[in-house]
Amino acid sequence: MTTLLSLPLTDCAIQSKVALTDYTSFRVGGPAEWFVAPRTLEDLKSGLSWAVEAAQPTTVLGAGSNLLISDRGLNGLVVCTRRLRHISFDDATGQVTAAAGEPLATLAWKAAKRGWRGLEWAVGIPGTVGGAVVMNAGAHGACTADLFVSADVISPQGKPERLFLADMDYRYRTSILQKDGRVVAQATLQLEPGHDPQQVMADTSADLNQRRHSQPYHLPSCGSVFRNPEAQSAAWLIEQAGLKGYRIGRAEVAQRHANFILNCGGASASDIFTLIHHVQDRVADQWSLLLKPEVKILGDFQPV
Repeated sequence: MTTLLSLPLTDCAIQSKVALTDYTSFRVGGPAEWFVAPRTLEDLKSGLSWAVEAAQPTTVLGAGSNLLISDRGLNGLVVCTRRLRHISFDDATGQVTAAAGEPLATLAWKAAKRGWRGLEWAVGIPGTVGGAVVMNAGAHGACTADLFVSADVISPQGKPERLFLADMDYRYRTSILQKDGRVVAQATLQLEPGHDPQQVMADTSADLNQRRHSQPYHLPSCGSVFRNPEAQSAAWLIEQAGLKGYRIGRAEVAQRHANFILNCGGASASDIFTLIHHVQDRVADQWSLLLKPEVKILGDFQPV
C-alpha cells in the first residue's frame, strides 16, 4: 500500500514504495522506500529537509540515463528532479539559465532555433541539465565544463548556495557534486548568440544523426557504460574482446556500439550488473586494463 506524506508549506507529496523502472533509461530497478518529484524550488527544499529530519539517505534522479538501480530498490528518499522546468535566455550576455529537470536535448534545440551556438553536441544526450552539471556530460570533444557559468544548488539541509566554475572541480565525467550531497536546482551556461539559426539547427541535426547512426537507440540503455581509458576507446576494447552481442539473461552488449548494454526486454538489474563485470573481466584478461564504469551503480547487488 502506498503511503502519502504532505510536505510542509507545499502541495507536493512524498510517496512510499514507488517503482523506479519508469525513472531510469535502463527500465530496471526496484522500489524507492520514499519518493518525491518536486515541481518548485520550495518543494525541493522541503523534500531535502524532510529527509534530514527523518534521518533518511537521499538519492537524486534526473532523467535516470546514467544509472543502474538494484532490483532491490533504494533505501531512503529518492528525489526526481525531472519536473523542475524552466529556460531563460539573456540576450545581453549570451547566457541561458535552465532548471535542473530540463532535458538537455530540449535546451540544445531551443538554443539552436535562436542561433546560439555551444550545445550542438548535447542534442543526443538523454539526460537533464542537472545531470549534465553533476556528471560533466559531454560528446564530440565538448563538455558541460566548457560552457558552465554557475549553478544554484541546495544543501542536504535545504540551504541554497551558488557555485561557480572554480568550485566545481570538473574532470572527465565528474564534479564535486558527486561527492557532497548538494542538489542542482538550476544552472547557467555561456553560449554564443548571433549565428544563423538555420545553420545552427542544421549542425545540431547533423550531430544527432551521427549519434543515431553510431549508437543504439531502439532499446533501453544507460548510454555509455564505461569510461574511455586514456588514449583508448572502451567500445574498441570491448569489440576486440569479441563481446558484441554477448548476452546474460536479457541484457546484451550492443552490436552497433560495444560500449552500450541493452535491455532486450525483461532484463533484470542483476543481468546488467553481471554483464558489466563479465565485460570488465574479459577486457582485463586480454588487455590487462580495468574498464571503469561511467554508469552510476546504486543499491545492493549480489557479488559477481
